[in-house]
Amino acid sequence: MNLVYGIKDRPRLIKVFLFAVQQLLAIMAATIAVPAIVGNGLTASAALFGAGIGTIIYLLFTKSSSPVFLGSSFAFIGSMFSAFGGAASLAIGYWGLIIGALMAGIVYIIIAIVVKACGVSWIDRLMPPVIIGPTVAIIGLSLSGNAIGDLMKSSVEGGSTYVALICGLSTLAVTMLCSTYGKRIGKLIPFIQGILAGYILASVFALIGHVTGNPSLIVINYSALTELDFSHFSGYFSLPKFTFLLGGTEGLKGITGSYLLTLFAAYVPVAFVVFAEHLADHKNLSAIVGTDLLKEPGLTRTLLGDGVGTMVSTLFGGCPNTTYGESIGCVAITRNASTISIWGCAFLCIIVSLISPLVAFLETIPACVMGGVCVALYGFIAVSGFKMFQQVDLNKNKNLFVASVIFITGVGGMVVSFGKVEIRTVACALILGILTNVMLSKEPENN
Repeated sequence: MNLVYGIKDRPRLIKVFLFAVQQLLAIMAATIAVPAIVGNGLTASAALFGAGIGTIIYLLFTKSSSPVFLGSSFAFIGSMFSAFGGAASLAIGYWGLIIGALMAGIVYIIIAIVVKACGVSWIDRLMPPVIIGPTVAIIGLSLSGNAIGDLMKSSVEGGSTYVALICGLSTLAVTMLCSTYGKRIGKLIPFIQGILAGYILASVFALIGHVTGNPSLIVINYSALTELDFSHFSGYFSLPKFTFLLGGTEGLKGITGSYLLTLFAAYVPVAFVVFAEHLADHKNLSAIVGTDLLKEPGLTRTLLGDGVGTMVSTLFGGCPNTTYGESIGCVAITRNASTISIWGCAFLCIIVSLISPLVAFLETIPACVMGGVCVALYGFIAVSGFKMFQQVDLNKNKNLFVASVIFITGVGGMVVSFGKVEIRTVACALILGILTNVMLSKEPENN
């Protein structure tokens, strides 16, 4: 891919700001979705703050050589529920989130040490293109249901699915047109233009709905903005509800040995599963930017950045982090790999998390508008995997079986649970692909 801006390029300040806003819009929905799902007092503002801090740590460890944002990980949602479910009180549960993230981060650090000692050549042997290509494609395809679900979802009860679909498809259309036909800076910020177009259209429908008394036209929910109390300072600026503050000193006193074992069983196995996704994401990003990130800055550094970033992020936001496919898709579509944009997004997340009206505004962006953007983002991830798959010789039975196993288990949405540990779709597909490849590795050459 011919990049407009390479990893070390430094666009002008105004462009950096726009690129940072675009990255923020791309990762925002998923980042704040995790605390919304887990509940128990976790907030969107704290998740944004934690994601910003975690990404800064990742960039420091990788020497600003890996252009990807770290956001809230969906893989750890079950683990986070276990932290609260096994706790005698909410205060203990908050510290359970932090301790669980420390355990997961330690797993990353141990793997990083092993990689440092043994190198990364074994990874290329373990996961050749016939495995990595389909797995990357599955990352995008496995998210397709989420994109379509949001595309047709109203953010207000009683809102029409058709109105939501019109707003979502309009967002997608503007994004594609701007990316394809845009000039200069317009070509580089298609997501900002698409989201603004979708937001404005949804607002127009909402205005008509209110005037005519037709609630089916209202698919955008402004309650996050209307509920702000500007008579108090908190209506303008507020410190997020950080996890360690929610837990307090009382929470630490209630932690028991059995609770620590519960956290170990809930977090550590999932960390190994997310490691597989970490590899696939960085392989995908490597293909996009034209640099093998597993060698430079190196898998050791990316793992340390991800692991330590997760530890610190959870201390503030409550959500373990992971490299975001939305961020990678944004790099692929805009062809902007400048890590300055990621730095800007990280700082912007922190700033936005402190400004109440900005957090509220982001929460009002309709699900259907974000769904329209995600159709493009997730699609580009899938296509990136198919491009990596082009170099595979499908005349060999082994390759056919490996690809078949990955595609079918991935598209079929295979998920395996062992007690409180859940192996999600991408990890299932990757693990079965590796096992199939090893099992058939002795295929005769004439086959």
